[in-house]
Amino acid sequence: MNTTALPLKGCTLAGAITSIPPCFTPAVSSLRHQARALGVDLSHGAATSTSGVVFDFLAPGLDPIATHLLGWADGRPDGASELTVQAASGLMAVHGRASGGARPLGVDYVSTLAASLALQGSCAAAVGQLRGGGHRRVDVSLAGAASLAIGQYLADATVSEGAERLLPGCTSPHDRPPFTSADGVVFEMETLDAEPWRRFWSGLGIPGELAGKGWSAFLLRYAKAVSPMPAELMEALSRLPYALIAEYCAEAGLSICPLRSLSERLQDDDLPLLLEQGPWHFTPGSSGLATTGLGGRGDLPLSGLKVIESCRRIQGPLAGHLMALLGAEVIRIELPGGDPLRGMPPLVDGCSVRFDALNRHKEVCELDIKSARGRTELLELASQADVFLHNWAPGKAAELNLDHTDLARVNPALIYAYAGGWGDDCRLHAMPGTDFMVQAHSGVARQIARRSASAGGSLFTVLDVLGGVVAAQGISVALLKRCLYGEAGRVDSSLLGAATLLCSAELQALRDGKALAQPLVAGVYPTAAGLLAIECRDSEEVKRLRYTLDYPLDTEPVLRDEQIVRCLASHDMWAWQDHLRESGLAASAVREDLSAVHEDERITPCLRTEAYTQAKSPWSFT
Repeated sequence: MNTTALPLKGCTLAGAITSIPPCFTPAVSSLRHQARALGVDLSHGAATSTSGVVFDFLAPGLDPIATHLLGWADGRPDGASELTVQAASGLMAVHGRASGGARPLGVDYVSTLAASLALQGSCAAAVGQLRGGGHRRVDVSLAGAASLAIGQYLADATVSEGAERLLPGCTSPHDRPPFTSADGVVFEMETLDAEPWRRFWSGLGIPGELAGKGWSAFLLRYAKAVSPMPAELMEALSRLPYALIAEYCAEAGLSICPLRSLSERLQDDDLPLLLEQGPWHFTPGSSGLATTGLGGRGDLPLSGLKVIESCRRIQGPLAGHLMALLGAEVIRIELPGGDPLRGMPPLVDGCSVRFDALNRHKEVCELDIKSARGRTELLELASQADVFLHNWAPGKAAELNLDHTDLARVNPALIYAYAGGWGDDCRLHAMPGTDFMVQAHSGVARQIARRSASAGGSLFTVLDVLGGVVAAQGISVALLKRCLYGEAGRVDSSLLGAATLLCSAELQALRDGKALAQPLVAGVYPTAAGLLAIECRDSEEVKRLRYTLDYPLDTEPVLRDEQIVRCLASHDMWAWQDHLRESGLAASAVREDLSAVHEDERITPCLRTEAYTQAKSPWSFT
């Protein structure tokens, strides 16, 4: 491994990271992978917890930081797992809006998010200690990670006026992206402008009015996790071979990408390095900087630090939001007149609740970075900041003379962070590096489709959210490196890196020719009323399930699932949830209505109800 890419060399994770509850296996696997990629040593210890995983984060010269990775937000010890938290939090419901009903994502999404947040919280607490703070414990939960992930959807569903009721299965699981050609190729298309879309469909003989309806539906993916396309558009594509569709796309200026498998992704040249170094690329900057006296004390570990954020959409703004939740002062750069996404309904006090969910803790500075005056003002802001974060198109920073070297001249101690789409693979930069295109190229969409019985990837912004968490995590790591070793620099992250992190265990197993261990039972089953998620990761848990259901379940999965359905028909989901949890099993009713998520005591500590239901900070520091 390249030791120059190990920003946390000299730090250690010590604790119960080998002997763990089975339901935390995916989270701990991701935690270990991320720690190794960052240069953190792993040391086995005796720390245990009845409700999760505990480890100490050890940094040179600091008191240990006890990090508690819990299942439920209220700390109860039973029933939490990847599957059951997806069910209870509403994540299955959001994914199910365009997938025919509430269903699992089919990837260890919540576990990966929680592992990233746990490490980020540990790093932030260490930064706080080095700056005079006294934080020695961090609590994170799977439930908190899931609530953060659906924060914008929660806002839409719970706003006091104009709330949107989009239940699982509310749109067709067939007339939605991705698309399918006559020769069976499943693919994504992408453009950020209406004109290439119009030209493409015009070339296929589709009337402009119908193409316009398709464009309106196409845009809904990012905001609402649905995209109800006119059936005529889907049928037109289904009559053409993929190669011809690709030609039409090229002529119209539309990007196209087939949904690739993880096996295909494994052949890419960029993959080995991404698996080795994680989703971040750290570039050294100025060294010999002061390692103490970088700020003042505060209630949160990053209090006193200043972040300048110039980002749009989800990935970058979420990263800035997380920095604010850690205590940093975040100044958001917007064009004169403000970000147009502020006006997207539903609104509270004239501002979009979706926008507010990611930006409510930020100050706003309006300036035009394309003008000389605007760039001068931005450089002045950066000269007094600790972090500069942007997610501009590839090459735009250099074009504006606002790249790392430009900002380092006015502030050598600055951490320069770029949250991109495709990362360092310049061959991909011709395509928009958006969530759904990266899902398609990375293998994530095929993985979700295969495991959750959906047409393709999720219309929930899986990678934008994880990419935002990964970007903020990289910034926290870079700040800790600056505090420990007096070295600033640049940290790059990308949606493609986030996708690789999400599937890292599967990719490594494929590379090594090994079968990845899967839960023996993992499904969503109908009951007398409502759906129930059940997960059993080992034979002992399956034995308990047989005993609790009082039925000799078959070992063949399809037959066994049919037997489980017959057993569950006797009671509703709430009765079965309580009954199975009393037996120590991971089981949860599936929450299909986001407006009722706050009623679940296991989730409630993650939420705050004001004009809409807000996802609180995923961290608790003491």
